[in-house]
Amino acid sequence: MSDIAARYRKVAGGFTRRARAVPDGAWDAPAPCEGWVARDVVRHMVEWMPGVLARGVEIPAGPSVDDDPVGAWTVLDHALQAALDDPAVAAREFDVRGGRFRVDVAINTFCLPDVLVHTWDLARATGLDDALDPDEVHRHLVGMEPIDEILRTSGHYGPKVPVPADADEQTRLIAFTGRDPNAGRRP
Repeated sequence: MSDIAARYRKVAGGFTRRARAVPDGAWDAPAPCEGWVARDVVRHMVEWMPGVLARGVEIPAGPSVDDDPVGAWTVLDHALQAALDDPAVAAREFDVRGGRFRVDVAINTFCLPDVLVHTWDLARATGLDDALDPDEVHRHLVGMEPIDEILRTSGHYGPKVPVPADADEQTRLIAFTGRDPNAGRRP
């Protein structure tokens, strides 16, 4: 198994555990992303990832996020993991976002960071454990900080939220992505 496949499995597994643990009625709880509820966190990934990866990965249609958010996520997750676990598919090159990428590199570049940060969003919206994998948090924080201007101008992140200089890396990553690290904190 490749490093990317293993890392994706770990990060997506964290999201899956949270999705399966969402309490009854909590899918409509407000999420840290303005205007979103917990269900919209899943909807976002299920809607944009297949479009970005369409030329490289076949992702079957799943259930509606409105009817079955866990099922919708599971179909996407299984398709991405299967692509990463198949060396021929993982190495397939395709055009995406103005560049040529291997499938595994595209999933690592575009999808894995989204799944990581949206795990926090889902956890915060639903009162679940919001601790993210510290190795992945570190990897993404040090990878994103040098390209701050590119990420801001892409429109994918809002302005950084100020945090104390001694804030831990997860807090810094969440704030870097334009989220208030205290948003949705349950007492």
